[in-house]
Amino acid sequence: MASTPMEIDETHTPTGGPALNVTRTLGTVPLTSRVSDVILNFRPIKRMVREDVKEVRAAPSVLSIDFDDPGELCMTSESDETIQIYNVKEGRHDKSLLSKKYGVKLAKFTHASSSIIYASTKQNDAIRYLATHDNSFIRYFEGHEKSVTALSVHPGNDNFISCSLDDTVRLWDIGTKQWTAKLNLKFPRLAAWDPAGLVFAIACPKTATILLYDYRNYQKAPIITFDMLQSRGTADAEAAFRGWTSLEFSNDGKHLLVGSKFQGNFLIDAFDGSLKLYLRKPNGFGTRRAAPGEGEGGQLETSGDCCFSPCGRYVIAGGNKGLLVWDTMATPSSNKILDPTVIADKHEIGVLAYNPRYNMIAAAEEELLFWLPNYSN
Repeated sequence: MASTPMEIDETHTPTGGPALNVTRTLGTVPLTSRVSDVILNFRPIKRMVREDVKEVRAAPSVLSIDFDDPGELCMTSESDETIQIYNVKEGRHDKSLLSKKYGVKLAKFTHASSSIIYASTKQNDAIRYLATHDNSFIRYFEGHEKSVTALSVHPGNDNFISCSLDDTVRLWDIGTKQWTAKLNLKFPRLAAWDPAGLVFAIACPKTATILLYDYRNYQKAPIITFDMLQSRGTADAEAAFRGWTSLEFSNDGKHLLVGSKFQGNFLIDAFDGSLKLYLRKPNGFGTRRAAPGEGEGGQLETSGDCCFSPCGRYVIAGGNKGLLVWDTMATPSSNKILDPTVIADKHEIGVLAYNPRYNMIAAAEEELLFWLPNYSN
């Protein structure tokens, strides 16, 4: 099993690296495909089964999904305190890493596919830097005094941002255990880098604000602050203050996607914060999971139930009835409401991610599913 390269991928062999010799098993598939040509043909093609999870044992929940830079490895953190890594090109489970002592969530690849960072759920609130080839810790990043709610890796190097319930945002250099900067903010829950790595955004739901900082001058005040009460459009006021599930820049840096567990997601202008589109969900479509930092009584939190396609044109979201797809170039209604195309499916989706190099989506609640274009449809 393998996936279809997007048109934005280079077809030649990168200098100093091996060719992506992807074997295709979905029939006659073009060498490259535009996202627009395949986005509505996505179906759950491959169910990834863990050999260590038996039928007599309750299946763990997937807490986060991430891909490495080449798009060849997919990683999940799971509620049984394990990290699972899958080979995308071969469609198989590759390895299982245990973190029973510290717990695990929000696992992210660094720019080296053999090393990852993740947040702890037990003992303390340190962020851990792990070599996956031998399951050995390289470094602990200590400082947060309450649970970490977001990790975001810089697009050009291995610096990263963390947000925490201790009301701090910390910037880290992966080469040293001490944070390089600390921002004291009210209720920071999500973080995102712009694609150039020059600006980062911090989402603070309880104050209904998104703060944008210049990475070269983050010691100063934010370069701009967006008020989601003004940017919410027709959405209920409650959606401006809680339930934010994800934060992501588009690939051209012009838009910000604010995911919501309520009846729609927000696409806002990354320069002035104005609402571009309200991405409305069908009635009854959503996830049972809480937004980051809002889980109570053991309720699972999502680490992202919506995202951009790598081309930046489409937004996809999961829920209890399949997959939603919005074409952000489509014409909305007069009040900026845009309705999606529904790809109905019986599998619930609590977290998802779009492969950065191939036309492939990984989505999960308890089972990890690889969604690919199904040309037989």
